Amino acid sequence: MDCTDLGLGGPRVIVPDRFGDSRGWFSETYNQHRLSSFGIDTVFVQDNQSHSGDAGTVRGLHFQRPPFAQAKLVRVTRGRVLDVVVDVRRGSPWYGRWVSAELSAENACQLLAPIGFLHGFVTLEPDTDVIYKVSNYYSREHDGAVLWNDPDLAIDWSIGADKARLSDKDAAAQPFATFASPFVYEG
Repeated sequence: MDCTDLGLGGPRVIVPDRFGDSRGWFSETYNQHRLSSFGIDTVFVQDNQSHSGDAGTVRGLHFQRPPFAQAKLVRVTRGRVLDVVVDVRRGSPWYGRWVSAELSAENACQLLAPIGFLHGFVTLEPDTDVIYKVSNYYSREHDGAVLWNDPDLAIDWSIGADKARLSDKDAAAQPFATFASPFVYEG
């Protein structure tokens, strides 16, 4: 297993080993002990899965407010996405900055989105399946979103707004300028 720090004080790309032969391959996609060796002590309590039929499907930028804040460990089991996280921890030297990684069934990369980061992705292929572990249970009352293509964030999603397929929730998300972050940078 390999772990690469993306900067911003927390997001990481994790690549599990794959062991292959003429039949295909085997991979241990999650191992708490191995992640702990990289300083990742997050306990995950729920697995979620999404299926997107069309390329250009945008899901995000999402967060949950405390006490239901969630870290996420995201991977793709079919297709390909550009996965994005934005630092929204008040007082962080990286506040408002974003990083991204391409995740695919082929490259096996996973992205760790810590608490205090907005998270979203855009599908780069049709029929894409994303599975992600979360560190807290879903709470509709604590759920929120920031506009995916907010000009203040200037995220390069690799698609134009005219090509994006959005949910009603994501299309109506708040601008970054009005977002009152409930997260605090703790150094």
